[in-house]
Amino acid sequence: MAQRHPHQGQPSAFSSLLETRAVFEMASLAYAWPMLMQAPHGDGHPVLLLPGFMGSEGSLIALERFLRGRDYNVQTWGLGRNVGFRPGHASAIEQKIRYLHHETGRKVSLVGWSLGGVFALYGAHQASECVRNVITLGSPVSVDASGTAVPPLLRALYRLIAHPMGSAAHAMQPRAKGMREGKPLPVPVSCLYSLSDGVVPPQEATIEGDPTRHENIRVWGSHVGLGFNPLVLQIVADRLAQPEGRWKPFEPSGVLGMVHRALTHEAVPI
Repeated sequence: MAQRHPHQGQPSAFSSLLETRAVFEMASLAYAWPMLMQAPHGDGHPVLLLPGFMGSEGSLIALERFLRGRDYNVQTWGLGRNVGFRPGHASAIEQKIRYLHHETGRKVSLVGWSLGGVFALYGAHQASECVRNVITLGSPVSVDASGTAVPPLLRALYRLIAHPMGSAAHAMQPRAKGMREGKPLPVPVSCLYSLSDGVVPPQEATIEGDPTRHENIRVWGSHVGLGFNPLVLQIVADRLAQPEGRWKPFEPSGVLGMVHRALTHEAVPI
């Protein structure tokens, strides 16, 4: 069974301070690009990218360009900056998934970064018949009843911008019932997480579920740099390239796979 990471409490202060290394992750992308061009090509099915909290379509530029180069029909959410899990945005995501499925005749893959991953899971719960698979990048997908362990400063920022009662107010919406109750999704889900994530702790970025379609993949890197991290991009391409209906757990391969194993010390983490 896919299991949540056993970490407890907030990210360490050291990890939060290390979020500045995202600059180096972005810089490393230029050097890793030739190797990334060896990533598998896709079959042209639609892929919907969803940004993190306070992120806009611009924050997804690396993922968007990379996946377009791998032959996917890449779309971004088109709702501007992500200012919280709001009902209007949640409904719009569901409608966009259904529209892309209807327009292309193909199921849609969802890739969500941080809070974007929560939107992705919501969309998959609401329109599972239209969804091919879900990939989350450092997303708070498993928050305990006691509340989130995201650092206090970020929780305060969310209350200021999104809702005075914080993320709990949005999680209690009737439309989020399936996610709140941990209802298993009937589609493949890959949750990428980092032990040194300074924003979302690993126990919240991982899920429990059926290992024949749910997995947690450990990566090395910061939270802010996940969308530019070469290893993350390679894993996303690997997950999206699987033939529809023949999903298998991630197995690192190639040069970047060797780097992944060296940095995480394991092939398929919990």
